[in-house]
Amino acid sequence: MKRLLPFALTTVAMPAAAQPTDQSMPGMDMSQHADRQKPAQQAANQPEPEAEQTGTNQSPGSAPPPPIAHDRPADRYYDPAAMAAAEMAMMDLHSSPSYHQVLFDIAEYQAREGKDGYRWDVEAWLGDLNRFVVRSQGEGSFGETIDRAELQVVYSKALDPWWNLQLGVRHDFQPSSSRTYATLGVEGLAPYQFHTLGEVFLSDKGDLTARLEGSYDQRITQRLIFQPRLELNLSAQGIPAQRIGAGLSNAELGLRLRYEISHEFAPYVGVSWTWKSGQTADYARLDGRDTSERSFVLGIRTWF
Repeated sequence: MKRLLPFALTTVAMPAAAQPTDQSMPGMDMSQHADRQKPAQQAANQPEPEAEQTGTNQSPGSAPPPPIAHDRPADRYYDPAAMAAAEMAMMDLHSSPSYHQVLFDIAEYQAREGKDGYRWDVEAWLGDLNRFVVRSQGEGSFGETIDRAELQVVYSKALDPWWNLQLGVRHDFQPSSSRTYATLGVEGLAPYQFHTLGEVFLSDKGDLTARLEGSYDQRITQRLIFQPRLELNLSAQGIPAQRIGAGLSNAELGLRLRYEISHEFAPYVGVSWTWKSGQTADYARLDGRDTSERSFVLGIRTWF
């Protein structure tokens, strides 16, 4: 029994020592106990760290923008200072470049009853938004004198991105070489990409006439283009010397199909109908000429 007594006392004391207690033991230093609790309390009261801001969540900064990226082969061979000076010169409004173009819109052979003929409509211009334009058009029959030939020199001023106001002079070489006209016109793209040209002419004889042209390029493929074209000529009074009557004097409807071998060179084929009306048709009958005519055309549209 004396041997078992110490073992029983030890067994009872061990569970009691293992149980936690919130009461401090007599003689225990309370400051040490409080110091051990501070780190845990500080960790519990400390706010959670904010998530890292990325992408559009970042606040705007004040750093300067990166340099403008250029992809110009010339930058590999020329000094950066020389390239910057050339770029500033191009951006200077007072040094806007000028351009030019020569366009043979119609240059064609006309196969028709009787004598075959020819026709041209050529335009050349120089400038940028505002241009000086030289335009010539006419027609005739092979083996005979030219039926009609005229030359225009006009100043074209841009009204907006689509329309130009034109002011200048026109001189007729045929049928009467003694007539010169003041010209006022409007040229541009109507809605749905209809190219339109409307002109009013006042001759040095006091004759007032007008012309309206319209055409539309319908792309069948990237190279094959179908173009209907309409031209109307009007006169405010009869002009017997030129065999022109008052009102609608004549009209022309053309249907042309061209193939662009390149953007600058496109042969075409088509058909053209012309009519004379009113007193102009009467003059044609008196002169023994037809009042209407149909032509199969073969031509080239080119520009440079």
